[in-house]
Amino acid sequence: MEKLLDAVAAVVSLVSPAKVEAIASRIRRTDMARSASALNGVVGTPVATGVIDQLVDAWQSHPVSPDELASMLVAASHVFIKASSEQSTELVWTGPTTPFVSARRTEQALLQVINAATSTLFIMSFVAYDVSGIVKALNDASSRGVLISMLLESSQDHGGSITIDAIGKMKTLIPAARLYAWRDKAEPFSEGRVHAKVAVADTGTCFITSANLTGFAMEKNMEAGVLITGGRIPRLLDEHLRSLVDTKVVSPV
Repeated sequence: MEKLLDAVAAVVSLVSPAKVEAIASRIRRTDMARSASALNGVVGTPVATGVIDQLVDAWQSHPVSPDELASMLVAASHVFIKASSEQSTELVWTGPTTPFVSARRTEQALLQVINAATSTLFIMSFVAYDVSGIVKALNDASSRGVLISMLLESSQDHGGSITIDAIGKMKTLIPAARLYAWRDKAEPFSEGRVHAKVAVADTGTCFITSANLTGFAMEKNMEAGVLITGGRIPRLLDEHLRSLVDTKVVSPV
């Protein structure tokens, strides 16, 4: 059955909902033995023809009634379209590019998250410095009433691992932001670092990246990430970060 389910998934992820309905209609009027000829020509590209051939082969290996298979296709198409409309994911990349892959730049993606925030914004980074454009966007967000929270690695003078006081610098540059540090580390995290780099706005948009909040990360380094709009991931990430605050795993500075 898994082979048949995979074939159904391949069809609905490649062809339009209207075409899926046409395929399902033909299946209802035929049987497994005549499926190859019945579905011949229903799609127009070689790649789509290939997934139809896979569907026919899987149907012959895992017999179900024509009505059952048609219903599987229609239901899978509905779920696929609904899920796609509720969440979008974009590749984000800074560094050398190629003509073959299109991707958003790191600073563009981060600014999109910041500018999308209407009530809350939570940013987490290892270090933060030399990002004047990001600082301006954060202060603009604060001016329009967004509650900004930031979790950063502490300096060595404050029990952390970095030489600069990124937290102190951000307190000066973004006065309204709530700054947090990970100081009281229970085992097995006693030597742990604030190494994640994420930003989430209003539980609806998030950016997960390798890039720190630095000028080099925004402009020169090879950095990769994903920008996610909608769906469960932004909400779960926001809930987790705020739970770290509520349970006092991280503390205000």
